[in-house]
Amino acid sequence: MLQIGDRLPEFKLKGSDGNDYTNFDHADKYALAVIFTCNSSPISKAYANRLVRLFEKYEEDSIGIIGINSNDPAQSPEDDFAHMLLAETSLKSSGAHFLYLSDDTQEVAKLFGAQVNPEVFLFNRTRELVYKGAIDDCWENEAMVTTVHLEDAIEETLDGMEIDFPETKAIGTPIIWKK
Repeated sequence: MLQIGDRLPEFKLKGSDGNDYTNFDHADKYALAVIFTCNSSPISKAYANRLVRLFEKYEEDSIGIIGINSNDPAQSPEDDFAHMLLAETSLKSSGAHFLYLSDDTQEVAKLFGAQVNPEVFLFNRTRELVYKGAIDDCWENEAMVTTVHLEDAIEETLDGMEIDFPETKAIGTPIIWKK
């Protein structure tokens, strides 16, 4: 399980576009958010457009984002590769510019210590973990959000500051592990 200050682990995963991607694919970015997410979680769905807007806001600041789906598609058919492709196509049509990768062995989720969808791991320029946890404090209603955990962490990371609250409790649906 990753702790604050740990380095970004090495991985190689298949993207929904059919290409393989590694932890080095965003080496030029000032910060990198790795978000464990999926197609089946109502909480992940609620955050999809918020994430698109958030990363559009910081695109010029050279933020990278990688979505990783670690749910077992045998138990959650909506999380199979075909549905991932549909989800990525939909996000790209809305302006999203991030990778959506399949962790079919679930090894990467275990390496990170991810437990729910969505769960964020934010790395700084030197790829040290500076924040992990929730996107904000109200997935049910964007208008009711009072604390934007991820956005605050991104701002502090870009400014080269220490994160005020480096860990928050990720709110989401449990990752569906293989039996």
